[in-house]
Amino acid sequence: MRKVLVLNTTYEPLNVCSVRRALVLLLKDKAEVLERSGAAFRSERASHQLPSVIRLRTYVVVPRHRSAARISRRAVFARDRHLCHYCGSGRHLTVDHVVPRSKGGTDTWDNLVTSCAPCNRKKGDRPAHAVGLRLARKPRPPQPGDLVSLHVDHIHESWRPYLSFAT
Repeated sequence: MRKVLVLNTTYEPLNVCSVRRALVLLLKDKAEVLERSGAAFRSERASHQLPSVIRLRTYVVVPRHRSAARISRRAVFARDRHLCHYCGSGRHLTVDHVVPRSKGGTDTWDNLVTSCAPCNRKKGDRPAHAVGLRLARKPRPPQPGDLVSLHVDHIHESWRPYLSFAT
């Protein structure tokens, strides 16, 4: 089933929904179409272009305590775009604690990164700099568009301008 990117009135990514849900929002005039998929939905009396990206007409308040977002392997991988934080590889991915748990590290967004198995084995329970590894960027809580890939297998090209990692 096709998916549609839902944006807030401020163009902030909120969610991914089904085409059916997006059509309901459009027909109730609660959203507007920003990008069309090219396909059409036909009923007995009407034909509608299927949306790819919609924007809500009224602002939805999003809680800013994003650090409360549920931490899981899939969520860490999605935030890090399925790339190792140390070498950039996309193969044999694991989750690594920047400060190892044996040294008091916790399961927080600021301490978890995606790592390939070879880098994770090399690092072991030591700090990254002690074994010659460097973090590509400081880990952080996910941004609004980071977790969109949790809901879909493929990021549609029409979505890229609206997501934080589009660059």
